[in-house]
Amino acid sequence: MLRDCHCERSLRSNLLVTRGLLRAQTARPRNDSRVWLRLCRARDWEGRFGLRWEFIAEAKRILEREQGTIHKDWGGKLPIALAYPNTYQVGMSSLGLQTVYRLFNQRADVVCERVFYRRGAGSRPLISLESQRDVKDFAVLAFSFSFEMDYFNAVEMLRQADIPLLSEERAEGYPLLLAGGPAVMANPQPLAPIFDAFAIGEGEVIVPPLMETLQAGIAESRDELLSALANIPGIYVPTQYPISNIQYPVKRQWMPNIDAHPATSVVLTTDTEFGDMYLIEIARGCGRGCRFCLAGYTYRPVRERSPAVLLEQARDGLSYRDKIGLVSAAVSDYSRLEELVTGLREMGARLSVSSLRVDPLPEALVRALAESGVQTLTIAPEAGSQRLRTLINKNVSEDDMMRAAELAARYGFAQLKLYFMLGLPTETDEDIQALVDLVLAVRERFPRRITVNVTPFVPKAHTPFQWVAMAAVESTKEELSRIEQALRPGGIAVKAESPAWAAVQGVLSRGDSRVGQALVRVKKRSLAAWRRALRECQLDAAEYLRERSVDESLPWSVVDSGVSGDYLWREMKRALESKAQSSKSKQEGRAIHAAM
Repeated sequence: MLRDCHCERSLRSNLLVTRGLLRAQTARPRNDSRVWLRLCRARDWEGRFGLRWEFIAEAKRILEREQGTIHKDWGGKLPIALAYPNTYQVGMSSLGLQTVYRLFNQRADVVCERVFYRRGAGSRPLISLESQRDVKDFAVLAFSFSFEMDYFNAVEMLRQADIPLLSEERAEGYPLLLAGGPAVMANPQPLAPIFDAFAIGEGEVIVPPLMETLQAGIAESRDELLSALANIPGIYVPTQYPISNIQYPVKRQWMPNIDAHPATSVVLTTDTEFGDMYLIEIARGCGRGCRFCLAGYTYRPVRERSPAVLLEQARDGLSYRDKIGLVSAAVSDYSRLEELVTGLREMGARLSVSSLRVDPLPEALVRALAESGVQTLTIAPEAGSQRLRTLINKNVSEDDMMRAAELAARYGFAQLKLYFMLGLPTETDEDIQALVDLVLAVRERFPRRITVNVTPFVPKAHTPFQWVAMAAVESTKEELSRIEQALRPGGIAVKAESPAWAAVQGVLSRGDSRVGQALVRVKKRSLAAWRRALRECQLDAAEYLRERSVDESLPWSVVDSGVSGDYLWREMKRALESKAQSSKSKQEGRAIHAAM
């Protein structure tokens, strides 16, 4: 233990040396207040080391079970803490997090270490995994947000780290707070009072100029650094908006040639949902155009990796795991899937996939999954009736789904999972009954375990449904109860997300900067605490869940997703026209039936 104490003290000294080197690389010296704050922390750390030791030991036990962890000396490098605001198990399942971890650490002048949320952490220190340093010792604290509900966890992590929650309250010596990921790429505004800057787009494009700017300006004043960051394409700095010499809205950055940068597992561990496989992204974006889907609009255009590149990546991955996990918005849409699957099977790889479409559902892929030992086949009809599937542009027929169920039965899958949404625009009682009927029809073809996952629909920014109102919580609860009562007697498991919490997500997904002020008032996450925080900020959830008009100014207009508002509105009108056409056809059908 004495040896470890000495090592940690040496690392602390190394940090101060690193800061000095960073200062020497710039034309202007660091603000004295920032140096003093860091020196005070270093002295305070010595007194708190005994309390930290158990958490350091825990981090080291986690590291012992990892393969591929990147350890770097801090000397002369820009230290970045990459934070995932959810548990280690969830975070290490994120291929996006692993990709950014690689991008940062590919640079010789950067050291990047991971930080994760821990439930019930209380007063325990927030430390990095690799070197077990306090996050306040890093120059940059970069969060990756996949889901809006993780905003609560991020606030809790900052509170745990004793970092002031509002950007305007943080002195010069605190880390620069960055945020990226799908959730904030669509609408950064709810976190605008908290974070200093946001990455709008794909890391492969944004990270290189971001790192150059940080290296050049990290020793400058915070205001000067933020001004420089605001000039980087794809970086949104709330305090710099709007300024005449900065181009707004911020354009989403994307990488034309995804073969140029791998998106594969970097760190492998059994302590995660996908611990038995090596993950590879085979394509990015989706061309289906489902009107509810955020990823389908904010990751355009569709880009595929070539089979040759993927097979070479898989060959490397097979030295770590015998199973390859293929990742994309819809694996079955990959244009050269049969060639890829054949090549992987010839290597002896077992296969798993992140998602499947049933139109088509290649039998060769289903067979390969079964032969690889996959026990569950997952499909997402999203809506029970053909009318509603047409409205949301989920062009899947009932025949497609029956064939998928038959394939699952034929190849011996133990479980079939079906995903649906409740509260979609124009949904009626007939649509709910159609959902029940569809699942019961699947049951006739698949005799083993069926699990139905039901999620309340949440309108998302930068989709055609960004203007629609979110369904009332009580009505969604009633629909859910009806589905459960109809399906459970048949031995069909029904799992559902809370409609009340989905409404919270609805506020966060289409909120403005005032929502951030409410977020920081939530000390312990609960519906009561959230509602109280909204009241304290004089905010009404209904204001964010209501229908929006097409000429209304939207909070997320600070971001240019690459898909115009005019196009999204045309898609919205097409959805409404499909409803009108469906109603007309139904009335004509009833008239013909009556005449007969």
